[in-house]
Amino acid sequence: MSSVQENLPLSPWTTFGVGGPARYFLNAKLEADVVEGLDFAATRNLPVFIVGGGSNLLVSDRGFNGLVLRVGIEGTIWEDAQVRAAAGEDWDAVVADCVERDMGGVECLSGIPGLVGGTPVQNVGAYGQEIADVLVAVRVLDRHAGTLLELSRAQCGFEYRASIFNTSQRDRYIVLSVTYGLRKGAPPQVKYPDLLKRFDRQLEPPSLADVRRVVREIRAGKGMLIDVSTEGDPDCRSAGSFFKNPIVTEAEYIRIQNGVQEAVPRYPAGTGKVKTSAAWLIENAGFKRGFAIGPAAVSAKHTLALTNRGGAQAADIVHLAREIRRGVEDRFGVRLVPEPVFVGFDEEF
Repeated sequence: MSSVQENLPLSPWTTFGVGGPARYFLNAKLEADVVEGLDFAATRNLPVFIVGGGSNLLVSDRGFNGLVLRVGIEGTIWEDAQVRAAAGEDWDAVVADCVERDMGGVECLSGIPGLVGGTPVQNVGAYGQEIADVLVAVRVLDRHAGTLLELSRAQCGFEYRASIFNTSQRDRYIVLSVTYGLRKGAPPQVKYPDLLKRFDRQLEPPSLADVRRVVREIRAGKGMLIDVSTEGDPDCRSAGSFFKNPIVTEAEYIRIQNGVQEAVPRYPAGTGKVKTSAAWLIENAGFKRGFAIGPAAVSAKHTLALTNRGGAQAADIVHLAREIRRGVEDRFGVRLVPEPVFVGFDEEF
């Protein structure tokens, strides 16, 4: 088994750059390491938290008094129009390979930080695509039964930013690999307003590579493209979108719209439901880009991202998030729900 480390700071393992130490930490490079790590925790009666790329995570300042198990398994297998990627593979690198091989279906998911293992958990989505569109199967370790099995797309229970992995079966399954079904030689999907605007004057239809490039440019402009060249940019010390876009009833949407003069963003969300923009609600509740409370701030590039401007602690991020949530609820009667996973906190956000 890979070596277990003690009292390891977790801040370097998260894109927020905050968080206290893990009592024990294991970077599992093999499936056997995952099994042995769970045995290590069980014999010591330790709680276990599973982490991947740390891009959707907020760790408390006191850390986690148990075993943090990072699933760092790597490897990809390509067969026809499918790819099976291990949970520890860098997600954006997998997307880049798909585009390079002229396989469509994930080009709009370019530039999203994190590892493959996190993609089905939150049903990662952006610019009109989501993982539920392309996922074929997920290989998992069932912690209850101690067995390895494959779950189909239907068994994952995908919804907007949700799956069984973060709802009804939270903490039961550990994702080991994911199989994606792609479309060989298919044209890119360009249906999101930001993308349509960028390509509306282009004479030739955009390629998969064009869409990938533009998506990454848009994300970079919002401070949501995390790479080596942006490590010094405080707008990139974040967990990406901190709040989910709320889904409200048609009546609730009309109430919100009647309270303002400009058009409130709306997107289809099923019969009688409307998805609106959390970023719009935040900004129109008075929290503009760059708004800060101490070292925690709203991104200067994107209202939906909360950032560590340098030296912030988890408590600073939580304080800012609560102020924003309270302000939006007071102004619009909508309670925002956070996207990141909270680890090591005494109470729910």
